[in-house]
Amino acid sequence: MNVVVVESPAKAKTINKYLGKDYKVFASYGHIRDLPAKDGSVRPDDGFSMDWEMDARSKKQFKEITDAMKGADKLFLATDPDREGEAISWHVQEVLEKKRLLKGVDVKRIVFHEITKQAVLDAVASPREINQELVEAYLARRALDYLVGFNLSPVLWRKLPGSRSAGRVQSVALRLICEREAEIEAFKSDEYWTVDAKFTTPKKKTLAANLTHLNGEKLAKLSIGNENAANGAVATVEAGTYTVGDVERKKTRRNPAPPFTTSTLQQEASRKLGFGAKRTMQVAQKLYEGINIGGETVGLITYMRTDAVSLSNEAIFAARDLIKDQYGENYLPKAPRTYKTKQKNAQEAHEAIRPTGVSRRPEAMAQYLDADQLKLYTLIWKRTVACQMESAVLDQVGVVIQNEDKQTWLRASGSVIVFDGFLTLYQEGRDDAADDDEKGGKMLPDVQTGDKLNLGPVKAEQHFTQPPPRYSEASLVKKMEELGIGRPSTYASIISVLQDRDYVRLDKKRFIPEDRGRLVTAFLANFFERYVQYDFTANLEDQLDEISNGQEDWQKVLREFWVAFSGAVDDTKELRVRDVLDTLNKELAEHFFTEREDGKDPRSCPTCADGSLSLKLGKFGAFIGCSNYPECNYTRPLVKDEGDQALPDLDSGPKELGVDPETDQMVTMRRGPYGLYVQIGDIDPEDKKKKPKRASLTADMNPAEVDLQAALKLLSLPRNVGIFPETGEVIKAGIGRFGPYVSVGKTFVSIKEDSPYTIGENRAIALIHEKMEKTQMVVLGQHPDEKKDIILQNGRWGPFVKVGRINVRLPKDMDREEVTLEWAIEALNKKGAGAKKKKAPAKKKPAAKKTAAKKPAAKKTTTAKKKAPAKKKAASE
Repeated sequence: MNVVVVESPAKAKTINKYLGKDYKVFASYGHIRDLPAKDGSVRPDDGFSMDWEMDARSKKQFKEITDAMKGADKLFLATDPDREGEAISWHVQEVLEKKRLLKGVDVKRIVFHEITKQAVLDAVASPREINQELVEAYLARRALDYLVGFNLSPVLWRKLPGSRSAGRVQSVALRLICEREAEIEAFKSDEYWTVDAKFTTPKKKTLAANLTHLNGEKLAKLSIGNENAANGAVATVEAGTYTVGDVERKKTRRNPAPPFTTSTLQQEASRKLGFGAKRTMQVAQKLYEGINIGGETVGLITYMRTDAVSLSNEAIFAARDLIKDQYGENYLPKAPRTYKTKQKNAQEAHEAIRPTGVSRRPEAMAQYLDADQLKLYTLIWKRTVACQMESAVLDQVGVVIQNEDKQTWLRASGSVIVFDGFLTLYQEGRDDAADDDEKGGKMLPDVQTGDKLNLGPVKAEQHFTQPPPRYSEASLVKKMEELGIGRPSTYASIISVLQDRDYVRLDKKRFIPEDRGRLVTAFLANFFERYVQYDFTANLEDQLDEISNGQEDWQKVLREFWVAFSGAVDDTKELRVRDVLDTLNKELAEHFFTEREDGKDPRSCPTCADGSLSLKLGKFGAFIGCSNYPECNYTRPLVKDEGDQALPDLDSGPKELGVDPETDQMVTMRRGPYGLYVQIGDIDPEDKKKKPKRASLTADMNPAEVDLQAALKLLSLPRNVGIFPETGEVIKAGIGRFGPYVSVGKTFVSIKEDSPYTIGENRAIALIHEKMEKTQMVVLGQHPDEKKDIILQNGRWGPFVKVGRINVRLPKDMDREEVTLEWAIEALNKKGAGAKKKKAPAKKKPAAKKTAAKKPAAKKTTTAKKKAPAKKKAASE
């Protein structure tokens, strides 16, 4: 028998069908081992030897593989075709060797970049050995991340209470976000004006132009800096008569973008679809592993973790055939287009991300895909086909307009798409509607040099320079790739970790650093500067790539890193918390203590006369406090000082925010035992059981900025989103104890990238379907005693049935399809379902005892004394 090990159960089922009865395909469920989360798992003094362990879940899942190996002739390690996949195969082989299950077994590594029958069969026919260099690169990376995390994090906890862990790459990504925020805060806006004029051509057409030269001098962006100068410029323009000085015409060609890599797919899905990196990779994983199409599971895209932009000849010619048939000869270049990556040390062992077959058009796949899958598949399909299409041809026209003495110039420019080429299908970085709009271009009226123009209205418009924008997921991924920080396959997890640790938050699809994140970045930048430098992190990534190429020794790279890093950690042991505070107070002064409009010292204490505010550290983290403590107890949380918009004082009572226009009741902000909340109206003295509507402030809300509109928005939740088609139940969106969610019935789905205020019905249905598909939840019927639905669903440890809070796992030899309502009732009753109903009459007995006066009281005391020694004996045992 031949045993094949892949990563996911979905992939295992598909491949099992392709290979037939002589093969048994099992899933490793990702990594089967990891470094234990304790000190000493990596030992630098012992050649960086490592301890690995399997958790209980992995042991249970791996048992199927070990059982199958007892009668196996061959073992095919078919995990993903990347560095992590190579490491998983290595782990599987290591564990099986330790269990002595590989004696006489031929072990081979196979890889395929798409889950199609031919690709899988070709891989089995062309096996290889495990690539030890890729494994060593994995070991080095894993050891580095462990050593940084387990040595740097304790320093953070001791010197900066309230901080979370610090990661090797995450800390550098956090620095990018924090430095951009500092740039925005330090930015001083400049005023500038532009002057535009409209002209009428000899053929009575309108031509709009903007002022570029004034009094013989070329204007820079800030040349017209105030309204007086703008009015003067308008007067000068209005005083002249104008002719066309020059008409510049040139044809340009716009080439299609290359097919997707991991990074560009994440960026484009963010820009066009609003998907986060994590969501993009999750959807792509499903498309890669396979979709049920007509009873057969088919992988729709190639492997989605790649740096390559190349396509196979088969894929290129399939795309060219489709272009010729669908769009015509004009849209087909004479020769196939080839692309080469510009990224250093790219993983080019496989292709770009593409459809496994371009003949599977998105409209034909729509019936088999959910909303997210269809959107992403359409994006990948269009990009792949477009990359083999003819270039677009544009006519660019520039018209120079001059007054009689040629001291005043205006310019009009526009472009017209002469041939749309690949733009007929796809344009990078814009949504589909914008694609269509772009095709119209900006057409200028036909004019010739020397034509006299009639001046129309002249208008001056005020502008202000803008700070650099905060990073979106797309721009952060692009920046990390440019700097060589991390690898595209890790970007989704890096971003998730920063959010999970509350170092950053995503607001309007832009990253804003939390104060906790800024403190960590300032601390690391001052006391571990080398390890958050962009060049250092990028060079370390290059060394890891060189290990994977066999050009560097992994232990040597680790040794060089560890000697310097451990020394830096040792240096901080003598560091006093006072030194840390002084540094952070200086570093973050402009953030926490902004200039006041009234001219007062931003550090002056609002409570006492001569106190000065500064950053302080407490048991639960950092805060702002007065220098006159303990005489002055003024403190405030770490929020940016907004002058008059200080945190509301709620100790003396609720803060009135305004009247709700619908109920005419006052909306207030209050402090409760679980934090701040908003409330409509008060408790009715005649009906105290009826509670007024309340809603807790979310973690990302600044209490100082919560007004009536924000409070009413919060109180509008939960809201009805739509109707779930299968059950007819109402879909709701709200904010619960675990954050924003959508729900239908008893199915709740957490939402991170969508807003509960704006999420639409289609998106909510797709998320609920995704959750149900994952858990495969089925209502079997109602429990006769509990009067609640009995549900069958998949869980972390396998399928189970539940009613209320009672659940029972299915036996190993029982399939989901075999579960009946009768079996479920019996199994749940054995576990305790319906017990309350059966025991209800017994609760009346204590009442009978009560009526028997207090006669048994003496016995009660005696019994207690008798039982006491037994308890002691049990305790001593």
